Amino acid sequence: MATTTGVSNQSVAPEQQFATSFVTAPDGVTIGYRQLGHGPGVVLLHGAMESAGSHMQLAAALADAFTVYVPDRRGRGLSGPYSKEYSIRSDVADMEAILTKTGAHNVFGVSAGADIWLEAALSLPAIQKAALYEPALFSDAAEPRAFLTRFDREMAQGKLAAAMVTAMKGAQMGPPIFNAMPRWLLESLTGSAMKGEQKKAKPGDITMAALAPTLHYDFALVTALSGHFQDFKEVRAEVLLLGGSKSPAYLKSALTNLEKILPHVAGRIEFPGLDHGGSSDVSKTNRGGNPELVAQELRRFFAEP
Repeated sequence: MATTTGVSNQSVAPEQQFATSFVTAPDGVTIGYRQLGHGPGVVLLHGAMESAGSHMQLAAALADAFTVYVPDRRGRGLSGPYSKEYSIRSDVADMEAILTKTGAHNVFGVSAGADIWLEAALSLPAIQKAALYEPALFSDAAEPRAFLTRFDREMAQGKLAAAMVTAMKGAQMGPPIFNAMPRWLLESLTGSAMKGEQKKAKPGDITMAALAPTLHYDFALVTALSGHFQDFKEVRAEVLLLGGSKSPAYLKSALTNLEKILPHVAGRIEFPGLDHGGSSDVSKTNRGGNPELVAQELRRFFAEP
């Protein structure tokens, strides 16, 4: 695979300085990733409406013991676009390229990123240990397919705020008050929030509006994998299942199903008070994250023989 190396980023806090590198996926698309730390390799893979920059606090918390690689999935940051022939196999091929280049055998993924590692573990023997934070899987594909259809229609009509509300409601990611608010008000508030973010955005910032089109691909892979828990009984990697006590019921159910089906479960941990964003960087939009707490469990899991 062709690669190049970038210089360390000096615009972040010292503990988060990183190098950038690239691999070329089989279809020719460039996949970029950040690298920091020293030791055995660990690849951290973000979820929907995120980029590599969403897990740099977690990466920094692991960097004293591991070499941490944090890819941008397609359509984000350092990486190239999705192709018209997209399927989850594209994501798996991207990660295979990174594992081949880095020699890493430990992986962590959250939400759709955890879905990708689950699928990858079926065919990539390089994955020896996988820590999965709330894989986004429904018991039946009909539910994610329904809100994917509505999301795509609203995006095609240029109704960005409406599409974002559909995404939040479908994935059950909004606060409880969302369910009590009329949809027109939610769309108005969402539209205002995105406009405000755009005005304050600095060069290099990845905004909600920029990330919105990538939700199509996240929902497509969630739809493709939902309802197929039995497929993962062939996973040979050792798996640690992680989640938050405040997360939606369907995510907890997915962990329960995986705990029963996966042949090599190292354990299941529920973090009190955390939700689906528990592993992500603490920020203005994610005040409930606690990457240091999650890092403690990852360090323990990845350090075990």
